Amino acid sequence: EVRLAPGDDKNGYTRSDYQTDSLSLEYRRGQPADLLAIANKRHLGLPSLPVISNNQPDARRISLGRKLFFDRRLSRNKTMSCAMCHIPEQGFTNNELARPIGFEGRAIKRNAPTILNVAYYQALFADARENKLEQQIWSPLLAANEMNNPSVGFVIDTITGNADYNKLFEQAFASKPNMLNVGMALAQYQRTLIAADSPFDRWYFGKQKGALDALAIRGFGLFTGRARCSTCHTVGVDYALFTDNLLHNTGVGYADSMLARSPTLSVQLAPGVTAELDRNVVASVGEDKPNDLGRYEVTLKPEDRWKYRTSSLRNIALTAPYMHDGKFQTLMDVVTFYNQGGQANKLLSPLIQPLELSDAEQLAIVAFLKSLTGSNVEILVADAFSAKIGDTVTNSDDYLGEK
Repeated sequence: EVRLAPGDDKNGYTRSDYQTDSLSLEYRRGQPADLLAIANKRHLGLPSLPVISNNQPDARRISLGRKLFFDRRLSRNKTMSCAMCHIPEQGFTNNELARPIGFEGRAIKRNAPTILNVAYYQALFADARENKLEQQIWSPLLAANEMNNPSVGFVIDTITGNADYNKLFEQAFASKPNMLNVGMALAQYQRTLIAADSPFDRWYFGKQKGALDALAIRGFGLFTGRARCSTCHTVGVDYALFTDNLLHNTGVGYADSMLARSPTLSVQLAPGVTAELDRNVVASVGEDKPNDLGRYEVTLKPEDRWKYRTSSLRNIALTAPYMHDGKFQTLMDVVTFYNQGGQANKLLSPLIQPLELSDAEQLAIVAFLKSLTGSNVEILVADAFSAKIGDTVTNSDDYLGEK
């Protein structure tokens, strides 16, 4: 069984008769998917996969990248993998933390973005500091608060020091592990995480009249009409990326950086159990979140303060919490924020304006957003569950999904 949710439904956690609905690990079984076929297929609602001249989809490279993605040995103390922030059953993000926890419990200042359909982004990270998946992976591998490796060479030595990898790299790249092919392998796996053919796609692009209910259809009309959401979350004639691949200041970053903070902080002690604590007390035992100026941190241009990349809305019902810092827990929180015109500041995008939508209209937009979940997400999650993780390889073909 594949459950697209956090490991435990915490509703009613404080009741004495609470029972978990979490699956124990012994029942966590996966089914390998033909990831190469997924990469090569044209998915309803999306364009063909972008062509990368020196890294075309290849079964051995994809399987090697998947192994690297789930391998905790790639962190400095061998405890963290890519999948610990990009959790497959949680939309390849982390539903339970606004900002994930990195190396030895260190704070990460931004939300973990979903990597579903990451192949279609023209810029990577919330501040758009990278433009190729082959290069992107080195940022988290080397970041002190993420996987904490001290150098590229340290990572390569870690990989080559594990005999299971040497044969796999030779098969996939006809060479030993190096900075280039490690990035290429991880990029290959990530480019197979394509999730489209949603109810919306079947209704809009497939012309299936019954694929979308009336409320979601009304929401789409508002999305492309009075609400003006499609100005940034674009919908084309033949496909919809639901992102303009640009950066905008919506006021979220400004509010976090510049507005006065409450002297107290709501701290979750357990699901459903919170306490208001003095912010100074919390700071005395933890690390304060670093300030975040968005694109300015890349360009150093004052006008780029608090600009962040437009995220795609595909599969958004699976990828809470929302915004670059995980500020909002629900889709209604997000719609309400935009309905009020974002957070005013001198650099606010002129595209962000009060919308004056009624409660019913906001509910309709949320219903539309929930129709954007791809039909094959469970296949990708089941494949992730089947990934073999360990120190020893007895048969390299196991990593190709072959039996």
